[in-house]
Amino acid sequence: MGRRSLLVATGWVATAAIATLIGLGAIRLVGESLTGTPGGVRSEAEIERALAAPEPVPTGTTGTASAGPGTTGPAPSASAGARRGFATDGGTAVAECGVGGVRLVSWAPAQGYRVRDVDRGPDDDVEVTFQGATREYELKVRCIGSEPVAVADD
Repeated sequence: MGRRSLLVATGWVATAAIATLIGLGAIRLVGESLTGTPGGVRSEAEIERALAAPEPVPTGTTGTASAGPGTTGPAPSASAGARRGFATDGGTAVAECGVGGVRLVSWAPAQGYRVRDVDRGPDDDVEVTFQGATREYELKVRCIGSEPVAVADD
C-alpha cells in the first residue's frame, strides 16, 4: 500500500505541475493584456516628451471658436470653412455644417471630465455635455450660414 500511495502522490504532483505549465504558457501566448499594462510601461522621459508635444489638431479643422464663459480659443476667423473645432475647460469638439444641418464630427473630454450627454446631429443644433467632479460644461453648436458657431444654451 505504501508504494501505491507514493505513485498516486507522484501522479498528482506531476499532473498539477503540467497544468500549471500549460496555464503559464497560455498566459504568455495571450500576452500582456491579461497581466500587464497595455503598450508597456513608459519611462519618465517618454511621459515628459508626450506631455511636451503639442496637442494634435483634428484633421480638417479650419479654426477654433469660443463657446461662452469657461471656454478657450480664439474667435472664429473670416476665412473659416464648414468644419470647426471648439474648446471648453471640460473638453473639445469638432462640428461641421452640411446638407442635413450641423453635426458633431468628434468630441473628447478634458482630463478629469467625462462625456455625460451627446446630441451628434445632424440637426438644427447639436450639443455635448462634459461633466467634471464639481463643474459641467455644455457646448451647443448651430450653423450660421455654412459656418458652425457656438451658441448659448436656450
